[in-house]
Amino acid sequence: MTIVQRKSFLLIAMFAWGFGTIGCANQNGGMSMSHNKFTSVADDKFLESFAATRRFSLGHPTSITVTPDGHEVLFLRSGSRSFVRDLYSFDVDTGEEKKILTSEQILHGAAEELSVEERARRERMRMTARGIATYHLSKDGSKILVPLSGRLFVVNRQTQKIRELESDAGFPIDPQFSPDGRHVSCVRNGEVYVINVTSGVERKLTTGAGDSITNGLSEFVAQEEMGRFRGYWWSPDSRFIAYQQTDTSSVETFHIADAAHPSLSPHTWPYPRPGKENAKVKLAVLPVAGGDSVWVKWHVEAYPYLANVRWQDNAPLTILVQNREQTEEQLLAIDSTTGNSATLLVERDDAWINLDQSMPYWLPDGQRFLWTSERSGAWQLEMRDRVGLLIKSLTPPEFSLKRFLHYDQNHDQIYLAGTHDSIQAHLYRVSMSDGPSILERLTTSAGLHGASFAKDNQCAVYVHNENLIDGSQQQAVRTLDGRELGVLHSVAEKPPFMPCVEFTTVDHKQGFRAAIIRPRNFSSGKKYPVIVYVYGGPHAQTVQANPNNYLLQQWLADHGFVVVTMDVRGTPSRGRAWERVIKNNVIDIPLNDQVEGLQALGKKYAELDLSRVGVYGWSFGGYFSAMAVMQRPDIYKAGVAGAPVCDWLDYDTHYTERYMGLPDENKIGYEAASVLSHTGKLRRPLLIIHGTADDNVYFMHSLKMSNELFRAGKEHDFLPLSDFTHMVADPNVTKQINQRIVSYFLKHL
Repeated sequence: MTIVQRKSFLLIAMFAWGFGTIGCANQNGGMSMSHNKFTSVADDKFLESFAATRRFSLGHPTSITVTPDGHEVLFLRSGSRSFVRDLYSFDVDTGEEKKILTSEQILHGAAEELSVEERARRERMRMTARGIATYHLSKDGSKILVPLSGRLFVVNRQTQKIRELESDAGFPIDPQFSPDGRHVSCVRNGEVYVINVTSGVERKLTTGAGDSITNGLSEFVAQEEMGRFRGYWWSPDSRFIAYQQTDTSSVETFHIADAAHPSLSPHTWPYPRPGKENAKVKLAVLPVAGGDSVWVKWHVEAYPYLANVRWQDNAPLTILVQNREQTEEQLLAIDSTTGNSATLLVERDDAWINLDQSMPYWLPDGQRFLWTSERSGAWQLEMRDRVGLLIKSLTPPEFSLKRFLHYDQNHDQIYLAGTHDSIQAHLYRVSMSDGPSILERLTTSAGLHGASFAKDNQCAVYVHNENLIDGSQQQAVRTLDGRELGVLHSVAEKPPFMPCVEFTTVDHKQGFRAAIIRPRNFSSGKKYPVIVYVYGGPHAQTVQANPNNYLLQQWLADHGFVVVTMDVRGTPSRGRAWERVIKNNVIDIPLNDQVEGLQALGKKYAELDLSRVGVYGWSFGGYFSAMAVMQRPDIYKAGVAGAPVCDWLDYDTHYTERYMGLPDENKIGYEAASVLSHTGKLRRPLLIIHGTADDNVYFMHSLKMSNELFRAGKEHDFLPLSDFTHMVADPNVTKQINQRIVSYFLKHL
């Protein structure tokens, strides 16, 4: 892979002072500002390439797995303009790459088919890949499980022999190897099945599914909001399976019809709205050899959410349960023979508790586990004993912990990602030994660093993923002592330009981080209209030290705009208090912060014409954009709202109630945060874009907003995307949407 020359020292120096500008053309001197006609340098072919390559991401290695012995790295890769992935291996000893398996080999040219349930599951996972979209490596590394087109295939890594595990019981969901590799499990038609890999004999383990009951599947809010996609778990000795039973009989049913094809039956889904009934979830343990289910006992009425389940070597079945308000949770150790539970720890937060799906992590000795908490005001990694008592904190509160990555058993060390700068992520190592915990930083180049480790705690090889501030990217195979053994090959197309991004800290009492993208032919002697690219809500940052994130914004800027994006209060990575100021009202403080931040940038950068400001975003960003043009027409002169939530009473329980509380206890907040309360204020151009088949933010949100605007006599533009969900993966539609957006801002700004 050809890597762009790195200028790490210079970039880090500029970054430290908060004024690094990357990839810009000349910036002419002079202070006089004018509205001279702008000559667009936007690349006419860029948008087509951007869409066809899925933001130039297709062709990069993904789904990386290091084998337990550390001699091979498995990964998936598509062509540069294909969503169809193939399975590859990288030989660590020789540096050679080979293709192991393709969907063409397996299906012999037949079309790939997906069930409605699998499509919905992939929607929750934000997965657009086809072909070999996923694979699973057995614990001993000898076999690979490949689900494809509703069928299951096992590949022997040594002989490369492919064998299908045939079944006529239904489409397999969430297939897994048992820890001993002797069985493959999956869920078919709401029941858990196991298949003997040697004989091919399949048995149904669970019973009772049908109508509103499923076994072995996670419910909607677990997948969409908790990040828990699994609904059953093997015991480490492969003798038992713990499975979730879900009853949605009391949950409201939503229907999605294809209005363009009224002859087709609508799809129906249980969808829990705030203040209404959730799915009822239970957990049971079942012997694989046959026998009765043992139901796990916990205070379900007080803690209805099953947030996480872990079952690791030498450790008890461990579950995390939350109350409805998500202000309290219990970590419980389960006796799998009786179903009885013992409390390991309790977390409380007056606002809400964030989830970390990597926790708890039991260490191989079974006497200690790792835990992350925001109890001190920021994420910290803790080591606790077998009964939950704190041994010590492994990271300080002033350190921004991003994620736990790996435990190295040979050296009793932890690898993690974190930062002292909210827009970067670096790799660190910390010892588990007695004495003060000292963080050792392993990466130096400014940007975003991540890593993929083997599940074997004694493997000495990992893959280091780099997305640097100079735009270079690579996935290098390294030893734990830092030696590079090779690089995973990428066939992704290179972007035709490098975005001209300046990262800065807004001169404001809160110190917002911002990214500014100027036209590539920018001249400091001109005034430019401004477009604010916004998300503005929980979970997501739009300001990160990776210029490749701003390719589309650069194309937009090249039409004669300066694009600005900011992470204000309510966004992650700046501590508990920073994030939780939005409790009970998700719009007022972030909107005010965005306005004040923009005004501060306007004082600092004379080229920003704050009399011509547009705003756009998708999902929460779409919601924010609609609210911005309605509530602050003095600032925002045009807006584009993509897939916006309009009324929080119509979004799902787990997300909404976390931030807004229960509707009966916060009626004023729900009304203030609803777009429908402000439609009468609209006096600026607004374009609404929404997929008619969206099963996350349902199409009804935009319909309700459009209806209220119409009844209030407010002109607006509405673009429905026929039969599209919350994701828009179709290259042509992606192209057309962005052309419409830039045309809208050219017209109105």
